Amino acid sequence: MSPGEKGLSKSYILRAVEKSLQRLQTDYIDLYQSHFDDPETRIEETLDVYALLIRQGKVRAIGASNYTAERLSQALEIGKQPGHPGYQSLQTLYNLYDRADYETNLAPLCKKRGLGVFTYFSLASGFLTGKYRSEDSLAGRARGEMVRKYVNERGFRILNALDQVAKQLNSKPASVALAWLIARPSITAPIASATSLEQLNDMINATRLQLDHSSVQLLDQASTY
Repeated sequence: MSPGEKGLSKSYILRAVEKSLQRLQTDYIDLYQSHFDDPETRIEETLDVYALLIRQGKVRAIGASNYTAERLSQALEIGKQPGHPGYQSLQTLYNLYDRADYETNLAPLCKKRGLGVFTYFSLASGFLTGKYRSEDSLAGRARGEMVRKYVNERGFRILNALDQVAKQLNSKPASVALAWLIARPSITAPIASATSLEQLNDMINATRLQLDHSSVQLLDQASTY
């Protein structure tokens, strides 16, 4: 995001929505997300401008992203007040490796309030595809530094479990990792990106995999935090 092109103030959101409508060449946005919390702007101001945009028909629903459980809870309480729309979804970091914060703090809140949950970095910046098996494999990779934190004993334990399940299902580690997310009771859908048709097919195959109890248990135990 460019300097000055961020925040949840009324003036900025009004400008940003118009730019998004122009770029998308559409009259409305189905889901407009607060991509990052803005502690410098009152939550009431943000929800007030969303209420205006919803009345104007430019936005149909709103979601939060990268919120702590505490701040999300505050926003949801304010969203229950007359005249304020409520967040309908949460976009959050969650995958087989990055489990602790979401499962401990956010999942109970999302379940209680009925929020849809979309996970980003669903494949841990590519680590869960299995293409990074050592420190040497990070060299020259675009996401090498982002992946480095996963290259450790726990990370390799998760990869070994993914390999076992993928072999049993005649599938790929990436497909299994996404299927594990899809099977989580509080997850609406994982977000993942593809740079080739092969990667896209792996993602599509994830929607067809049915992980049995033993496979889920193996992955859960391997990724215990």
